[in-house]
Amino acid sequence: MPVIFLIMISKSTVKYIQSLHQKKYRDEHNAFIAEGPKVATEFLETNIFECDAIYCTKNGYTILNSSITNKYAAKINIIEEYELEKITALKVANNLLVVLQKKIDSNNINIANKLTLVLDDIQDPGNLGTIIRNADWFGVETIFCSPATADCYNPKVVQSTMASLGRVNIVYGDIANLLLQNKNIASYAAVLDGNDIKHSQKISEGFIIIGNESKGISTSVLNMVTHKISIAKIGTAESLNAAVASGIILYQLT
Repeated sequence: MPVIFLIMISKSTVKYIQSLHQKKYRDEHNAFIAEGPKVATEFLETNIFECDAIYCTKNGYTILNSSITNKYAAKINIIEEYELEKITALKVANNLLVVLQKKIDSNNINIANKLTLVLDDIQDPGNLGTIIRNADWFGVETIFCSPATADCYNPKVVQSTMASLGRVNIVYGDIANLLLQNKNIASYAAVLDGNDIKHSQKISEGFIIIGNESKGISTSVLNMVTHKISIAKIGTAESLNAAVASGIILYQLT
């Protein structure tokens, strides 16, 4: 095992990484953070996001495999745990934090002959992260989000995707325009009073629209959809969690 040299990170570096906890600065610097051995190492191994820097404790360094330590040798900074605690977005720092560059945004999405998830103002980062994982599990390549949907590079989203963020294309834009420009593609809105998805046929193309956690799908979007679908209720709960609903719908329709 090589000799490990600890460094101290500068105040300016601490301030910069802390700023990436906020969307404004993630957009400004076109960067985000990923934390923890599982999530961070998977991002480093897949090469989907370019790595700017790696910060880890001694224990974190021993977790890295040789391909990572060789490839990113010049970008690895081994620091004390208390230093990692200064820059983490987690409640408890977890050995490893990487600074990555965001993917270049592209509105050129491939929707023909594919299922596309459409999120209308999903605001909880945990929900968005789980929905991204659901999409990855069921082979959905693209998620189209309204501008008010949570930022996919929010540290909580990144953490809850368990690296699925790198495998699903996330696009932000106007949902009404998307539907208007693709009238030939069926759209399926998840609502409380739609047709039971148990009786729905499998589909290979279409937009599956999930609405805001409390308000549901906006009226302007709802007026444009071609199908309204529901998950039959057996108990007395008022509604299903948006992320749970997305998983059930994808399971039934794919």
